[in-house]
Amino acid sequence: MKILVINGPNLNMLGLREPEIYGKLTLDNINGELVDFAKENNVEIDFFQSNHEGEIIDRIHSANESYDGVVINPAAYTHYSHAIGDAIKSVYVPFVELHISNIFVREDFRSKSVTAPACIGVISGFGDYSYKLAILSIINYLKSKKNLEGYNDIG
Repeated sequence: MKILVINGPNLNMLGLREPEIYGKLTLDNINGELVDFAKENNVEIDFFQSNHEGEIIDRIHSANESYDGVVINPAAYTHYSHAIGDAIKSVYVPFVELHISNIFVREDFRSKSVTAPACIGVISGFGDYSYKLAILSIINYLKSKKNLEGYNDIG
């Protein structure tokens, strides 16, 4: 199983940017923990971060050919990038959206996600652990899907 983790704008500034909201770990720290976590769960993992919407869209498009699932933290694009939402809908791998902070208890504009409807689920508010929960969600989703293949309820 191979999973791609996509991080959107300003997440390269984790550890420096509003540590009271996003914590003190850098994106490199989080990615390092995820490499170990992925190995423990027999998953290959790749990482991509960009501050540019088009680059994120291009990476989403390429996921179809190389990955079984994608974890995405669209960051600020969550709230207005219909283009990223459309890109997610254009590929055939499951996506889980995640947020480090609880977007539903922050400013009103943050509680609206235009990318979430294209995903199988959303994880929000568990700090850097949100990434691990998202990876586990992809793993469990894919295992469930595999177990249901060939299922015939007609009898």
